[in-house]
Amino acid sequence: MIACLDLEGVLIPEIWIKFAEKTGIEGLKLTTRDIPDYDELMQGRLKILREHHLKLQDIQKVIGEMSPLEGAYDFLKWLKSEFQVVILSDTFYQFAGPLMAQLEYPTLFCHKLIVDSSGNINDYQLRIKDGKTKAVAAFQQLNFQVIAAGDSYNDTGMLKQANAGIFFRPPPSIIGEFPQFKVTDNYNDFRSAFLSARANIQKD
Repeated sequence: MIACLDLEGVLIPEIWIKFAEKTGIEGLKLTTRDIPDYDELMQGRLKILREHHLKLQDIQKVIGEMSPLEGAYDFLKWLKSEFQVVILSDTFYQFAGPLMAQLEYPTLFCHKLIVDSSGNINDYQLRIKDGKTKAVAAFQQLNFQVIAAGDSYNDTGMLKQANAGIFFRPPPSIIGEFPQFKVTDNYNDFRSAFLSARANIQKD
């Protein structure tokens, strides 16, 4: 059985929100909690970066000051003792490195930024469209059962595809739209939800 987790909002703070707080740019606070269309969200972010002449190294400097969410390290350590764990994220490899080091390098599938020699972020490249859902489906094709967990609109596809789906600290609007998923707001309840989901899957 594989546990598939989102990264931002589940194990680490939202990187773009932290960068928005540092720069004072309100538009960068928007995330997949607010805008379901990922390309629309990213194109808006890239436009703001160009307008303010912000580069990759500016974002990486803020990331270098960040830490995982309180309790995330211990939760992930526990989860790896109970399940095989894969992080499925819409972040970018150029962002994730320092935070993955603090989490002892769990397996991470994400995307990459297109950056020029001056550090300007010109575009982004998805590993594959709807990669979270397709990764869960691929694991199932390999005869794994999957419990998926996330907090945003871009996680709902993989939660639907998985054998069981769990929300962790989602906004109220998403809870109302997807009432079929268990909602948790702390790591103790998150652990219990994984154990309960596993027990239910094994009964079927």
